[in-house]
Amino acid sequence: MSDFDVTAADSIDLARLRRFVAVAEELHFARAAKALRIPRQSLSATVIELEGELGTRLFVPGASPTQLSADGAALLAHARDLIKAQEQAEREQQPEEPASLRVGFVPGVTVSKWARVWGERLPEHPLAVVGVGQGEQEAALRAGRVELCFVRLPIDRTAMNAIPLWRETPVAVVQKDDALSLLDTMTLADLAGEQLHDTSDPDQAAEALAMVAAVGGVAIVPQSIARLHHRRDLVYRPITDAEVTEIALAWPVGSDTELLEEFVGIVRGRSANSSRGAVEPEHAQAPARKGTAAKSAAKKPGAKKPGANKPAAKQRGAAQGGGRGRKPGTRRGR
Repeated sequence: MSDFDVTAADSIDLARLRRFVAVAEELHFARAAKALRIPRQSLSATVIELEGELGTRLFVPGASPTQLSADGAALLAHARDLIKAQEQAEREQQPEEPASLRVGFVPGVTVSKWARVWGERLPEHPLAVVGVGQGEQEAALRAGRVELCFVRLPIDRTAMNAIPLWRETPVAVVQKDDALSLLDTMTLADLAGEQLHDTSDPDQAAEALAMVAAVGGVAIVPQSIARLHHRRDLVYRPITDAEVTEIALAWPVGSDTELLEEFVGIVRGRSANSSRGAVEPEHAQAPARKGTAAKSAAKKPGAKKPGANKPAAKQRGAAQGGGRGRKPGTRRGR
């Protein structure tokens, strides 16, 4: 029985052990050298050096094809363990990647201004901006594909927090030579009897506008969708009495994180120097500044104006000048 102690390999550098493992696994010096991208002669020299340092044969002399000796097989198992342990230690020593945030947006929404502010304030935390189909806006949030999303309401408010941001005016899209294009604005009554193309799914709005261009009729879409799919052969007219759509920033209930709150603050216009904290409820109001209540009261009907309690004589004197504040060259009346 061999008295070879595999722990003697603990002091050998891993680069040479990796060369030995490559040959031991391939059992072919030429293929191992090619995989390592080194000359075959260099690989053979490394194995000879190892056998000299360890005092044993690692491969059966003269065997064809190449065969591991019993000591070589023992070293292979030990070398694999050493390499695995070193790789694990290197992974643990690597610094963790900085936390990032994924923000989704439905078609028609532009998020560049908030992404720019984020990059200025938190450059160390990557912000991923992800386009999301309107039909997938809630699914993307529930599945965690994005932490927040600019959505079109309505959504399930029992499972989602939402901050309404702005409303979108609906527009009617018609051909340039359509009689309706002569109107600056429209009402729903103006569209009575017209062929209305289905635009219930904003993700398919481009197809609906293509149908208007091809066969005529009317498509009603949010203004931002019309801008997104603008065509030179169509015109867009606001509808004054149609139901508006609303854009909101939404995220799942209970998913608040520090980075999420930072982004919500940016969207709400919080400055970089503002204190960071929990997201305020939608109905929260800013405290009145000093003097605001007094100014508001002064504007109410029946409120007394400054100077209303002065004696009448003093008021008349002030109105007549009382000898003070006369313009140069004016004479005192007799």
